[in-house]
Amino acid sequence: MSSIFTTLEIASSGMKAQRTRMNVAAMNMANKNTTRSADGGVYQRRDVVLEAVEVDKNGFASRLQTAMKGGPTNLGVKVQAVQKSNDQFRLHYDPGHPDANEEGYVEMPAVSGIEEMVNMMSAARAYEAGAKMMTTVKTMAEQALRIGR
Repeated sequence: MSSIFTTLEIASSGMKAQRTRMNVAAMNMANKNTTRSADGGVYQRRDVVLEAVEVDKNGFASRLQTAMKGGPTNLGVKVQAVQKSNDQFRLHYDPGHPDANEEGYVEMPAVSGIEEMVNMMSAARAYEAGAKMMTTVKTMAEQALRIGR
């Protein structure tokens, strides 16, 4: 039964991380044309940094077994950080814009709508895979309980 809960915890950690990726992609899309942010400058695209984490914390026996196998086998994921991208701003010619420089160019965020849509679709598919895995584990557990009756 412990492995079922571990599997659900791994799937859950992945779904949480993918939800964050979708939210960040949506935030980037929403600010694609933001030339003034709360920081006082042009909006900087955000990236999600994911980190593998061990989710099986059942004590010494589990850790010993993991070590003997050559490394952690029950790895989930967590969001380590949401960081600003170092991409260069793109210049857009719009001399009537209030933020235009002397030559008439406005610094715009380095956000690609296509790239953000791909990020969002990728995160959505990974989220769906985690949800499907949770449904499958639940079905397997129900069938195991039926056999035991």
